[in-house]
Amino acid sequence: MSDLSILYSPAPYHIISYGTLLGSSIYQSFINGIVSYRALSRPQFATLQAALTPVYFALQTALPVIMALTYPGVKSLSSLSGNTTESSSLSGVLQERNRWTVLAPIATVFALNAANLLWAGPVTTRIMKERKHQETRDGKKYYEQGPQSKEMQRLNRAFSRMHGVSALTNLVGLGITVWYGFLLAERLQ
Repeated sequence: MSDLSILYSPAPYHIISYGTLLGSSIYQSFINGIVSYRALSRPQFATLQAALTPVYFALQTALPVIMALTYPGVKSLSSLSGNTTESSSLSGVLQERNRWTVLAPIATVFALNAANLLWAGPVTTRIMKERKHQETRDGKKYYEQGPQSKEMQRLNRAFSRMHGVSALTNLVGLGITVWYGFLLAERLQ
């Protein structure tokens, strides 16, 4: 790299933000969560996930914002001065022609992760804590074989439902992130 002007371009920061979003999503969803579940006892796993998921969802919510702010405009081939035919940053994201290829995927990934950060994650964690208290009342772990109290059955169903919503939201966000990667790569051709 002979010219350091790339440091002042939003393009590398957009690519780095996108890569971090995709990589952390794949790592947390398919490596960290699975390996941790297999390697740790249930209580240790629950403690680890309760500490990690808010940080993960905060990162996953912030990165689409950074991507929107660092969106690189399209440089005109006829211009040697570096002028663009498409605005960069948020104004480029909001342009009519980018509605479905830039704004929709970035905004959707932001919204899905914000829903996990602000709603599904905290509700799931609250249910986990309620279930822990119910274990004390019942004198039995939520996962032990045999009959469970009605309240534990209710909490187990509620946890499964909220965990499913959170996982599905995360996977849909991952799918849209991958789709955006293809849209971004299309610009490089």
